[in-house]
Amino acid sequence: MAFDLANTVWTEHGVLVDQFDELEGVRAWLADHGLPGDDELERVRDRLVEARAALRAVLDGHGPERLNAVLGHGSRRPLIRTTNSQPYEMVVVDETAWHAAWVAAADLVRVLSERPERVRKCAHPECVLWFLDVSKNGSRRWCSMEACGNRAKVGRFNQRQRTAG
Repeated sequence: MAFDLANTVWTEHGVLVDQFDELEGVRAWLADHGLPGDDELERVRDRLVEARAALRAVLDGHGPERLNAVLGHGSRRPLIRTTNSQPYEMVVVDETAWHAAWVAAADLVRVLSERPERVRKCAHPECVLWFLDVSKNGSRRWCSMEACGNRAKVGRFNQRQRTAG
């Protein structure tokens, strides 16, 4: 989920696109992740944009201060269900608009604690996307082989054609 939030900005034909420019993009992102906030989209968008900047700052190696500030708005409370005695965790936030942003920020902390060596930025120089490399041998380089990987292959092919001709 953390990468899904970080990747709500991307480049298309050299232009930066932001999924959250429109409130419908916020609504879709919340729905895709089963998160609340549909009733206060503008406030949720502000929190998501803030969390996204914090995630990208950590991913870009700029330090954890912004992410820690986002994480300071919530926590998880372990509980036991009364119906079946099964454990679960409830997200507790100081303001409901922080819920989705906090969950995504906490997800990045989880990923970084489990597999930091598998967190990668797409190798395409014009791409701004991040991903978790879950390939068996850990050699994935592209956010998407169909998009950036293919563009790199086409670029190398065209370069070879120019130098050969």
